[in-house]
Amino acid sequence: MYRVALWSLVLSSCFSISQKAAADPAFGKQPNIILIITDDQGYYDLSGHGNPHLATPNLDQLRDESLRFTRFQVSPTCAPTRSAIMSGRAPFYVGVTHTILERERMKLGVPTMPEMLRDAGYTTGIFGKWHLGDQDPYRPDQRGFDEVFIHGAGGIGQSYAGSCGDAPGNKYFDPAILHNNTFEKTEGFCTDIFFNQAMEWMGDQKGKKPFFAYITTNAPHGPFIAPDSYKKKFIDAGMSSSTVGFYGMIENIDDNVGRLTKQLADWGIEDDTLLIFMTDNGPSASNYNGDHKGKKGSVDEGGTRVPSFWRWPGVLKSGTDVNTMANHYDILPTFAELVEGNPKQRDLLQGRSLVPLLKNPNAPWEDRFRIFHKGRWGKGAAEESRDNGFAVRNQRFRLVGRNTLYDMEQDPSQKNNVIDEHPELAKKMNSAYDEWFDGALPNMVNEDAPLTGHNTFHLIFWKQYGMEVPPVRVRKPRTPKKNRNKK
Repeated sequence: MYRVALWSLVLSSCFSISQKAAADPAFGKQPNIILIITDDQGYYDLSGHGNPHLATPNLDQLRDESLRFTRFQVSPTCAPTRSAIMSGRAPFYVGVTHTILERERMKLGVPTMPEMLRDAGYTTGIFGKWHLGDQDPYRPDQRGFDEVFIHGAGGIGQSYAGSCGDAPGNKYFDPAILHNNTFEKTEGFCTDIFFNQAMEWMGDQKGKKPFFAYITTNAPHGPFIAPDSYKKKFIDAGMSSSTVGFYGMIENIDDNVGRLTKQLADWGIEDDTLLIFMTDNGPSASNYNGDHKGKKGSVDEGGTRVPSFWRWPGVLKSGTDVNTMANHYDILPTFAELVEGNPKQRDLLQGRSLVPLLKNPNAPWEDRFRIFHKGRWGKGAAEESRDNGFAVRNQRFRLVGRNTLYDMEQDPSQKNNVIDEHPELAKKMNSAYDEWFDGALPNMVNEDAPLTGHNTFHLIFWKQYGMEVPPVRVRKPRTPKKNRNKK
C-alpha cells in the first residue's frame, strides 16, 4: 500500500534536545555538516552525468566518493525548495507559494534546521542565498544561524515589489553582502566570495564544536555572468550568451568545490565532515537535459530531479547509488537523527529520515506519494489554481495533472500516458493530492500580506551609508501570464 504522509503541525518544542540525546547520534559521532546548494543547475549539468559540454572534475570526484541519491526530488523553483530543506515540511505548509511578493517568506514560528542543529551543540553559518524573507524577523539570524553572509532576494541585484530585493546596484562582481546585519563591500566574483567566506569561518570553528555550513550560491542563476576565464571555451563552441554564462558559472562552482575539499583534507577534518552537494531545481539555461522532460518551473521530472551527493569518508559507502526516491524535506529529519539519535522527532515532520538508506542503500522502504506544485499564482488565486501545475510522484509513477500518468521506470522521458492501464493508482494519487492541498490552504499565511514600500535591503543599505531614503515608488506586482499555470 502507498502511504500518504500525515500533514501534522509541528510544535516548536519538538526541537528540544537533551544532552543525553545529543550524545547518541546515528553513527556514534556528530559530524561537521556542509550543505552546498547551487541555483538552477539541473541533474545533467555535470560532466559526470553525461553533459558533453561541461568539465566538472571536482564535482565528478565528489560524486565518485559519495553515496548518491539518484531519484532525489525538490520543488520546481528555488524559495519553495529552500523552505522545505529548512523546515522538513512541504513549502506550502510553511507559507511559501512563490519566490517574490512576500510569498517567499517562511512563516514565523516554524522550527528550523539551524535551530535544531544549534540546540544539538552546533555552530551554524549561511553563505550566499537565503530567499526565505528579507525583513528582520524572517532573516536567517532570526531563524537559527549564528553567522550570516548573504545577498538579498532570490539573486544578486534583484528587486521586486515588496520587501524582496538585494542591495541597490549590486552586481555579480564586487557585490555588497550583508554580514551579520552590516553590509560589507567585497571584491571578486560572487561564488568565489561565498566559498572564501565560508572556508574562513570554518577554519575559525574547526576543533571547537561541530559546525553546520550552508553554502548557497546564487550561481548559475541568471543573469548569466561568469568570469572571462570560464567563458572562452563555450564562446569558441558557438553557444548563446546565456549558455556561455551558465556553463561558465558551473565550472567556476566546480573549482570552488575542489578548493573546499582540498582545504578539508589539509585541515585533517574530511573524515569528520559530512559534505552534501545538491541543487534547488531543474536547469534554466542549459542546452543539455538528458532524457528529462521539463526544466526549472516545471512539475515534470526535469524540473524537480536534482543531483544529491553525500560524502562522509569512512562512514558512508562511496560510489554507491541509492535508487529509492528521496526528497528535500527528508534532509532535516535525517540531520536530526544523525546528530541526536532521536527517531521520534522524524515522525513529527512531513519528511522521513534517510539514515536507514545511508546505512544500507538497499534497505526496505515503504513507498509514498510526494506532491509538487509550481505555485506562483496571482494574488488571491490559490484555490482556483489547485489543478494548475501539479504532480504526484511515487517510486515508479508520476501523475502530472489529473489525467496524465507516466511510468518513470519504463518511460523516463514521459512520452506515453498510461493512465488507462492504472486507473486505481491514478485515483489514489488524485485523492492524495486533494488531501495535501486542502491541508496546505490554511498554512498559506502570506497570500494577502501587504507589500512593503521599499525593499528591506535597500533600507539597510541607505541607512548604513547615510543616504537619503527616496520616496516610495509605487510598483504593481507582475501579473502572471494566463498560461503560466497551465500544462
